[in-house]
Amino acid sequence: MRLNRGVSEGIDSPMGEAYALVEGVEGGELLDLAQAAPPYPAAPEVVEHVVRVARDDRGGAYTEVPGLPKLREAFADELSRDHGARVGPENVVVTAGCNQAFGLVADALAGPGDEVILPLPFYFNHEMWLRMRGVRPVHLEPGPDLVPRAEDAEALITPKTRAIVLVTPGNPTGVTVAPEGIAAFAELARRHDIALVLDETYRSFRGTGAPSHRLYSDPGWAGTVVTLHSFSKDLAIPGYRVGAVVASPALNREIVKLMDCIAICAPRVGQEAAWAGLTLATGWRADRARDIALRRARLTEAMAPAPGGFELLTCGGFFAWLRHPFAGRPTPDVVRALATEHHTLLLPGTAFLPDDRSTLRLSVSNLTPAALATFTTRLTKAGAAL
Repeated sequence: MRLNRGVSEGIDSPMGEAYALVEGVEGGELLDLAQAAPPYPAAPEVVEHVVRVARDDRGGAYTEVPGLPKLREAFADELSRDHGARVGPENVVVTAGCNQAFGLVADALAGPGDEVILPLPFYFNHEMWLRMRGVRPVHLEPGPDLVPRAEDAEALITPKTRAIVLVTPGNPTGVTVAPEGIAAFAELARRHDIALVLDETYRSFRGTGAPSHRLYSDPGWAGTVVTLHSFSKDLAIPGYRVGAVVASPALNREIVKLMDCIAICAPRVGQEAAWAGLTLATGWRADRARDIALRRARLTEAMAPAPGGFELLTCGGFFAWLRHPFAGRPTPDVVRALATEHHTLLLPGTAFLPDDRSTLRLSVSNLTPAALATFTTRLTKAGAAL
């Protein structure tokens, strides 16, 4: 049969390519630092609630298209409390994960020929989705600290620009944009009548209880700001596929139309699990965030001497961003050698950039003390061998 390749020709999943490298590789235990997945099970309160739902007569029924009312209300209440400003249930649409949230928002805001500004390094699924939909990603170079700046973005705005996207804490770098920086982007977007799309998948892993931003305090925030959320990492339920869009009721009406055509609603079991996590597992969530912060701190200390010549550039949220010492060698080749010869799987920075800057993404979630010791030992050996 004939396939409609269109603008998707040559666009493949970097995650799938990474795991293809280790198929059939033998001779050592794989240290998987490629995917950002919680290494622990969901909270007992979440598991027990899901069991009760599964046994209920309505446990497998559709929910309302925008999501379970109790989940929308619970999440709106949490955002209101955390940010000191009101967010209402009418602002929340529950989605099947944050990737779907981004796709729905992107489709509601932009179409073929439009432009969306993505700071570098971009999250590869954002870039993939835009290109496959015929929307042109416009790349914003970050500052020397890898933090994107609003003043640099203004020159990239054209009549075709529909949105600026920020991921904070970042994927792949882990870099967190300060509230003042986010506010500057929001003001820039407001002046140009475009959207600021703020992906806060890793909001709970910033290492602070301070608000991630103050945008909701502006009574007119919903005319510019769209925030995207995930419960996957926060509640250790990535396979349950549940996330959220927080936006104006007007934009949400368009999102709900798309949602109804794609999935009708997010999986009920995921929504119930998210509700239980938000309302019953507050202490458990805080403990897990502290655990990930401890893993980041241990990694930062272990990487200080640059084992094997590998340099830690940034570390935050669920990720670390490294520079490898082989400047003349293509980074995908370095990743292949690390996987097949040293049984350590990372993602190449080329999955997140338009060019090769000798960088690698590492997920900190699997770095137990023993795994961290193994990792630095393998980097040292790789530095000598490659």
